[in-house]
Amino acid sequence: MLKLETQFALRSDVVPDVLRKEARAGRGETGKVVSDQYSHSPPPPPHLDVLLQFFKVFVKKNVSWSGDRGAADARILNVERDGGVLYAWEGASGTTRIGKYDPNTKNNKLLYTFDQQVCVSSCSLNKEETLLAVSLTQRSGGQDRPKPMSKCLTLLIEIHPINNTKVLKAVDCTVRVQFLYPETDRKSVLESHLLLIAEDGYIEQYHILLSKYEGYRVVMLNPERLSKLAERIVEDVSWVQWDRHSQRLYYLTHRDKTLQCFQFYPNQNCEIVLELVLELPAAPLNTVRFVNLGFDHYHEEKLEQEHNRMEVFTNSIGSMCVCFSQPVIDGQDPTYTVIFVHKGCSKTFRVSLEECCWPLQRDTPLQPLFIPIGYYILVYVAGRFLHCINSRQPETLCHSLFLSGLEAELGLPEPSTCVTVLGVEEESKEGGGASATLLLDLASGTIYSADLSSAFLLQILCSDTATTRMSSRGRGWPGAPSRPEAQRLAALHCLLVYLGTEPTLEVKIIDWLCDNVMALESFDQIQEFILASLYRISYGKSLCLDKVLPCSSVFDKKEVAAALREVPGVSCRSQLHTEPVFRGKARGLQGFWSELQSNTEMMKDLEAVPHPRYRTSLQQGPWDKLSIVNEPENVLNFPPGINKEVNVSV
Repeated sequence: MLKLETQFALRSDVVPDVLRKEARAGRGETGKVVSDQYSHSPPPPPHLDVLLQFFKVFVKKNVSWSGDRGAADARILNVERDGGVLYAWEGASGTTRIGKYDPNTKNNKLLYTFDQQVCVSSCSLNKEETLLAVSLTQRSGGQDRPKPMSKCLTLLIEIHPINNTKVLKAVDCTVRVQFLYPETDRKSVLESHLLLIAEDGYIEQYHILLSKYEGYRVVMLNPERLSKLAERIVEDVSWVQWDRHSQRLYYLTHRDKTLQCFQFYPNQNCEIVLELVLELPAAPLNTVRFVNLGFDHYHEEKLEQEHNRMEVFTNSIGSMCVCFSQPVIDGQDPTYTVIFVHKGCSKTFRVSLEECCWPLQRDTPLQPLFIPIGYYILVYVAGRFLHCINSRQPETLCHSLFLSGLEAELGLPEPSTCVTVLGVEEESKEGGGASATLLLDLASGTIYSADLSSAFLLQILCSDTATTRMSSRGRGWPGAPSRPEAQRLAALHCLLVYLGTEPTLEVKIIDWLCDNVMALESFDQIQEFILASLYRISYGKSLCLDKVLPCSSVFDKKEVAAALREVPGVSCRSQLHTEPVFRGKARGLQGFWSELQSNTEMMKDLEAVPHPRYRTSLQQGPWDKLSIVNEPENVLNFPPGINKEVNVSV
């Protein structure tokens, strides 16, 4: 279904370099000479040394890529806004090292070395690479665990050069850390801002002032006052999601079911810019959930499948979708809800596994994974189904693609249930949506850029009910089973509207049309081709036109065929949703916020119109009447015998 391109792989981009450096470090230690690159940090203060002793861990599960026990058990910790990948590995002589992979230079850089083996649960590096925030957690079940102790230790470390270490938190709950990455033209920035999100339900922002001396050394200014400068911006949080690309923080609280959004500006100020009341179950989130705030490899294995899942996806064209799903209990069918904020509605889908999915083992996880691909939302349950939802045209099911069984695969080299979405990296020039969604396979440590596969969609479109025909250009389409016409319609629109700018794609579709001139039972493919092509060209020049122009002849039908209204095994319940409330600077900002506000305002105006979208059947009557009324004024009565071919200029 997806076209994947590998952007980063621990196996090839990090592990070989780590093993070479560990070998050099080992030789240095043997000769009592330690390489500068792997020199240990200065001895920590006495109080810090005592705390670190509590977190001493003897790791016994160092699994290498081949399944054997290896020396370098590298794990991805976080991906920053600049694309840098932070990772940790267990080094020689019982150490734990943290490094960064730079996607621009393709180089690895050592950031810090702990003299003991510790469990790094969260990590973030500031934009200038002068400060490193780290949360260390204690592994449960250890025999050497002292009773009176803290569960998590959060540190702020100077690494340019390695100097002071400041203890930010020593608490009995999980803590996530994340530096802000402001867009600035200044070459030298002597301040950093750190978000600290605790499992206890509060979010703090640390304003860290820096000082430079000797030309290059950067240290914290008045580190003893750091805790006094912390600003608690939210309390009683039950769910939080970080958007590193747009520097937004979405969150829910235990008190109400209102989704709120913090926008962080380049000047480091922040404010709530959006409030949206959600219709969620009575107890939607029992424990605090962290989304896109790094990867805790010690506490999240079971959390993903046992708890509710909620994610927010936005697009530069001004669309916002809130996706929510509940864990599937034995015998139940998966249910998921997508709130189309820009459309003012929501849809709840229920998939019958008995009707449309292949039988699998009982322990197969059924928690859906939500993946944004442009203005499409993919709902994926491994080995069961893949639902590609069109958020631009969600009114009818036939404009969304539903696949099940063997076809319901993302296209990963190796099937994995540990896939997560890192976010959208770049804006699309195709169809006004996002073209590069980053997926991370935690099992293999691989990051992919993903987009919809035109070859896969063409195969769906060209599936023939009869034997495979030869095309007019002498090619034969690959033999494929008969397809539901709803799948063909969804594939056709995805090819023309979303992927339509590919040079040879339109030629292949025209070739298919020439070989299938006879209209299908439920829709006319030639009409769909014309309308979808004109729709793409029109909204490419003006985004407002997509609200009123027809993208499909389905909207013009008095009664839509059952083959297009329904998907076997999938039930859908639609309802209107509460409008979002925009606050603060969001009402005057350009870009995404202005587009989202424009979409929501336009939907309110269109709700007052009986038929907001242009329909030829509704306009045909008034057009005929107008033609009859104006006909006498445009007809010239000539005397008999006079040639009527006269040029008339109006």
